[in-house]
Amino acid sequence: MTDVLVLNASYEPLQRVSVRHAIGMLYRQVAVVEEEVDGSRFGPYPMPRVLRLVRYVVMKWVHRGTPPCTKAGIHARDRVCAYCGGRATTVDHVLPRSRGGGSTWHNLVSACTKCNERKGNRTPAEAGMKLRVTPYAPSYLQLKALRARR
Repeated sequence: MTDVLVLNASYEPLQRVSVRHAIGMLYRQVAVVEEEVDGSRFGPYPMPRVLRLVRYVVMKWVHRGTPPCTKAGIHARDRVCAYCGGRATTVDHVLPRSRGGGSTWHNLVSACTKCNERKGNRTPAEAGMKLRVTPYAPSYLQLKALRARR
């Protein structure tokens, strides 16, 4: 077991934490075990699979703005190569970094290695390639839903 799901007091999923962190939460009595691993204990505590917080935590940060742009987020948003529709294994800058393109939601797309190498240090138009997706910045809730579809 590598991690433990932490639920808010209202049973909304918040995050995943390490088993060590989860045991610390039980010790501090900020959480209770909702689901345990059968037959496993850690001292006086059952080995947790799911914890629930004792007090409600306001999650304003989840509903505001856009999440940070990460490779995992780009892959969750695009799912497939933005150029050929194949299996995406890497991330490509639509406007290359050498030409001022940043690592932003609007400039990054998922790509397969073949298409990424073919495009090289050019724009899609210069490389004679078309984007099948339109890059956009998802909200926290959209990204959470996209990751849940995996």
